[in-house]
Amino acid sequence: MTSRTGAPVVVGVDGSGSALEAVRVAAREAADRHRPLRVVHAFGWPLLGTPLGPVPVVCSDDAVRAAAQRTVDEAVEEATKVAPEVPVTGRLCDGGPTAVLVRESRDAALLVLGHRGLGGFAELLIGSVTVHVTAHADCPVLVVRGEARADGPVVVGVDGSALSTEALGFAFAEAAQRDTRLVAVHAWLYPTAVGPGDIVPMVYDPQELRAEEERVLAESLAGFAERYPQVPVRTKLVAAPAARALVEESTDAQLTVLGAHGRGGLAGTLLGSVSHALLHHARSPLAIVRHRRDLGRR
Repeated sequence: MTSRTGAPVVVGVDGSGSALEAVRVAAREAADRHRPLRVVHAFGWPLLGTPLGPVPVVCSDDAVRAAAQRTVDEAVEEATKVAPEVPVTGRLCDGGPTAVLVRESRDAALLVLGHRGLGGFAELLIGSVTVHVTAHADCPVLVVRGEARADGPVVVGVDGSALSTEALGFAFAEAAQRDTRLVAVHAWLYPTAVGPGDIVPMVYDPQELRAEEERVLAESLAGFAERYPQVPVRTKLVAAPAARALVEESTDAQLTVLGAHGRGGLAGTLLGSVSHALLHHARSPLAIVRHRRDLGRR
């Protein structure tokens, strides 16, 4: 979690049931963090919730804006019911949802999103918004999907990278805040070489390979146990694709945490294949930690 005093938890809303559930989660997150909550709705003339084909009624800009404002007001009211002690504000922002939410993330402690939006074709657009915002947000993003649980561990994927260390810091802080245990999962695949038309297993020492993977996991966790002595930690090494291992572990988790990798121009590539897979298949709320931030300049 960020240490910037007063930075709000931000939640995006679109009038869908998924977004309203995200508001409830965001209100509880804001209460736990002792931070204000900001409810944001991107206003424009998108296809969200609009059936394809002839439009029988033409609505004025004022009517659509008033409906959008009601979406914000209803979300603010719901957040206040869930966490009456949290200061809640609503914001109706002109612009597309991706641009608005990425902009809002710049001064946020956490951005909360639903994983799907309004039904029909619009659901695909909202899914795309979630993927793109997660790929570009300037703060950790919590995607509300799967079953929300009050029990279960915080699960975190570990691969030895700098972003994995960022994710570990976030996950330990979450486990401490939730008074639960942490499960650190490190997955790897046995080395193979691609031959003409075949995948050929390489010669290796299984014990030496496992020892190396254990070292990666132990070095990644070094220091966190001293910082968070109250958090019980279980490590899990899995010889399997990382996405499959983490999806399975997410079943009993109250939160799954992952550092997002990626270099390409497409949103899925920007996120990395594991993050992208978990966005679509995780069975519990998912936190994506992407950017290393210089908190001193904020």
